[in-house]
Amino acid sequence: MTPSQPTSSQPSTPDFAALWSSARRLHPIYVELAREFVIDVPACADLEVQAETPGRESVEQAQQWLNDMDDRIQVHQLRQFLQTSTVVDSEGMVILLRHFLAKTSHTDASRDKIDFLLVQYFSQGAPSELDDQSADLAYIAQGLEPVLGPVELKTPVWLNALDRVLDAARRCRSLDELLHGGVLEQGRKAKAQAGDLFYLPIALVAFTRFGYLMRRVFFRLMLTDLNNILDGLTELDEKGIETIDCRRAQFSAQEPIVRLRMICQSWKVMFQAEYSSGQPLRMLVDLRASVDFALGRGSATEDGGKAVAPAAAKAAPSKTVAKPRTVAAAASAKGAKPIAAPTPAPKAQPQPEAEADVAQADAPEFEISAQAPEWNPDEEPQSGKKKK
Repeated sequence: MTPSQPTSSQPSTPDFAALWSSARRLHPIYVELAREFVIDVPACADLEVQAETPGRESVEQAQQWLNDMDDRIQVHQLRQFLQTSTVVDSEGMVILLRHFLAKTSHTDASRDKIDFLLVQYFSQGAPSELDDQSADLAYIAQGLEPVLGPVELKTPVWLNALDRVLDAARRCRSLDELLHGGVLEQGRKAKAQAGDLFYLPIALVAFTRFGYLMRRVFFRLMLTDLNNILDGLTELDEKGIETIDCRRAQFSAQEPIVRLRMICQSWKVMFQAEYSSGQPLRMLVDLRASVDFALGRGSATEDGGKAVAPAAAKAAPSKTVAKPRTVAAAASAKGAKPIAAPTPAPKAQPQPEAEADVAQADAPEFEISAQAPEWNPDEEPQSGKKKK
């Protein structure tokens, strides 16, 4: 059911002192965002000098500068930045949220940024032992009170659709099923159909709860896939199979089992966090499919490649440890990119968005975005950055 749109209210007189205070707090965050993602935007002189009592014209110019930055910053960039930067603390998140919520022009991009920021803000403050049943609307509303204030917990009927999507997500048995079974599309559809009602306080609480619980489903399925891959690699190893065809996962046609195990262990370190966007989702899904096919439980690869595991087993009846392929050898496989051999104990690190099936400028949180750079399993973490 598509909700009706609320009637608009008369705009209030702007509080220039409050606007300037907010702009001063946001300026260093936006400057760092511009630096990290090479966003070329002229500087705002009064914000640069942090003037104490600027005139009305200066405040308006500062607001225009912030709006220009908002137009240039994409959702996946904001997501990556907030999960790798130490610039934004909890108070900074509140300032960002109030900035976006105060906008009178509601675009899909600003809505998606608000959606992500609310979920991220709540997730950072939520205790690790919080279970799904305890994360009800009242608990979420209490966590968002610094942003939204007290919220009347009278839920409109149209928000019940979110619980149906959550139930469908919890029934998924793999990450592939979640990504391609239509569940995520139902969630995006509910958000789009909400229109301006998305900004009602109770709707913001409900969508925050939805996003937080969907993160948990996502996280559980990623770990399930990863454990299944590691179990499959152990089974292949016990059969004397040393290499398998992993071209569909952007690796080589004869990828050593020992190397795949090392990469999966590095992913497992990354997945220790409650949630981190931009994980190598497509590679993880396709690697599980490649391992299943090598075990005789899946279908042929998308590019028509055949499993090479049986041949490898015949060629090496006595089990030996396969040496990792060189960069040049790995790059020679169809569709494979040069990947250096990983170190045995890689450090945990947040990653950029993985590749997408459909290009989309403002990718939803669980979309595989085509805009961002490719993931490198052997890349060292950026200095001075840490996961929040």
